[in-house]
Amino acid sequence: MMIEAIAPNLAAPQHRPRPLPLFLHMLRSETEGQPERLRHALEGLKTYQQAERPERGQSGAIVASAGRATLRDFGGAGRPVIFVPSLINGSEILDLAPHNSLMQWLAREGLRPLLLDWGTPEPDERDLTIGGHVETLLLPLIDAIGTDAAIAGYCLGGTMALAAAALRPVAGVALIAAPWDFAGFPTESRASLGELWEKAKPTAEAMGLMPLEVLQQAFWSLDPARTVEKFVRFGRLDPDKALEGDFIAVEDWANAGAPLTAAAARELMEGLMAANASGEGRWEVGGRIIRPETLDMPILNIASTTDRITPAATAWRGGQRVELSDGHVGMIVGRRGKTSLWPLIGDWLSQVRKN
Repeated sequence: MMIEAIAPNLAAPQHRPRPLPLFLHMLRSETEGQPERLRHALEGLKTYQQAERPERGQSGAIVASAGRATLRDFGGAGRPVIFVPSLINGSEILDLAPHNSLMQWLAREGLRPLLLDWGTPEPDERDLTIGGHVETLLLPLIDAIGTDAAIAGYCLGGTMALAAAALRPVAGVALIAAPWDFAGFPTESRASLGELWEKAKPTAEAMGLMPLEVLQQAFWSLDPARTVEKFVRFGRLDPDKALEGDFIAVEDWANAGAPLTAAAARELMEGLMAANASGEGRWEVGGRIIRPETLDMPILNIASTTDRITPAATAWRGGQRVELSDGHVGMIVGRRGKTSLWPLIGDWLSQVRKN
């Protein structure tokens, strides 16, 4: 059964998921011999693509900038907390909607969260590595707020937060699904990501940037079945009820985001994913080998046992280790996240604030 015959003109103006042809190929593969699942997945895809997106401005005022990176202040009192998102995908997941925003909730709880936005790199930044982002963008923002701030990093942002903490004596560090020991990724995943990078590398080097579409392929390759299944479930919902949830906002976030600089992509794929420089104590940032065990500050280390993007096995072994079971994105914007991760990190940051 051909997808093209079942669902003509699926591509909406935003062309999401990106790249759409690859998504459709994956959908066909994952639903082979299951026409009912295929039908529901296509219905979900159609509802997602055709949904109206209300205009929504950014929350918080910009209080500091360094190059293309900015910090948005969500208000609140007490010690500031700088939230560092991944370089992959944007910061919006931490401020998804007024009713589902970790940043706004923390501000109401009396903290002062500040959300970093990395901005969009230009081709002339091709030589800026992941560590270079820490040195030239993150550290100046910490300096602008002051080292009495705590920092909290999500996903690769947590890896970068550890590097920043080694170079600036911040008040504390909260890690959320932050990969450190990249040997903890499944062997097959590391191999497939390596193959994907080898194919994309010439283009990235020529452009100076690795496009989002390549990064999206990397994420999909980690768990294609689950990627398709979420559209199957979405397609089974009544269209009006489907629009009531945050599925569309989360998928828009997952399908958006800036490219990586060529050097950051190379460091991620070769230095960290393949060579495990951080896990083996060889990752150097700012002229210093980053060793989390030497940091003299409180560290909260949150991992999820159901995380398929950055499995719990990739997390650093130290700090105050807490394991949840809410998934990589679910722990931030899922219903369970609001009663598990949100109060957990809020209480911990409040204690750091009092020290």
